[in-house]
Amino acid sequence: MRLIDSHAHLNADRFDDDVDHVIGDARLAGVERILVPGWNHRSSARALELVARRPLLDAAVGVHPHDAARATPAEWADIEAWARDGRVVAIGETGLDSDRMFSPWEAQLDNLRANLALALATGKPAILHCRSRAGERDAQDALVRELRSAGFNGPAARAVFGGRPPAVIHSYSGPLDFAESALAMGLAVSFSGLVFRRGEEASADAVALVPGERLLVETDSPFLSPPGAPRGRNQPGFVAITADWVAERRGVGEDSIEAFGDALVAVYDATFPRSLRR
Repeated sequence: MRLIDSHAHLNADRFDDDVDHVIGDARLAGVERILVPGWNHRSSARALELVARRPLLDAAVGVHPHDAARATPAEWADIEAWARDGRVVAIGETGLDSDRMFSPWEAQLDNLRANLALALATGKPAILHCRSRAGERDAQDALVRELRSAGFNGPAARAVFGGRPPAVIHSYSGPLDFAESALAMGLAVSFSGLVFRRGEEASADAVALVPGERLLVETDSPFLSPPGAPRGRNQPGFVAITADWVAERRGVGEDSIEAFGDALVAVYDATFPRSLRR
């Protein structure tokens, strides 16, 4: 089956010694494109360096909610400039996180708004992290409000993105109506190894809801290892495990599995077209 990994932090330190070997393993597993998102200034710069020499990879640059309070004005100026770089196809990883709260909530909101504005300014979709504490949904509800306030559900986003998703909900987590709200705004939704964890059962309902033309899969490497992958370091080749889970939950039969893989590649290509790399 043809595969993509729409979110893999190959720019993380855990891949410093063998990133090319990891990419080679991904190729052998059928992975055709990998998006490498930054989460702060250093990791965004590293994503650009990796992509420059490896045609399988695409870069995203931005600031994660965990780093929202730490990004300096000079660092943000660099990220704004890098966002227009030909190697970059998306903005982020950004979003909101009310679970661990490594940055104050107001700093997270300010950071999210800056990243969303950059996505609209460049025509490159935002990659959105969203986590609430177990059993809660405040981050999901706040993210939907911010997306609507920024114009992601109206003519501002349509004028820039046309029929492409203006953002991707990365590593989906949350109630079913969060997916419904995201889909109503034209967003794509990506599923990771998080779906195998206790407490994420709603993802099975969400994965059946997402239209095929806005469905993505990912590893979130080196995190969120699915069953059968090493817990210490997930990597892009293991996206096949999550893709198989998604296919099963969507009722894809063995005779349709190749077409399912083709569709995943097509959605990635449509969401992050290589024409953005100019």
